[in-house]
Amino acid sequence: MPKRNYGFEKRQKELNRQQKQEEKRQRRLERSDAAPEGDGETEEAPPETPRAHQRLNGTGEPEG
Repeated sequence: MPKRNYGFEKRQKELNRQQKQEEKRQRRLERSDAAPEGDGETEEAPPETPRAHQRLNGTGEPEG
């Protein structure tokens, strides 16, 4: 039985990894090119709520 060529296997694995990373990079570029930038739509921030750790005086207003 012949010996395994671990160097060849390792190189093939590295080439496959590089190819997958390049494909992923291309998909990301395509996705970012397809997404419209500055379309004017903004997300509204939720209304602020009083923090639970603030102490309230008798009038319902935060102290300090």
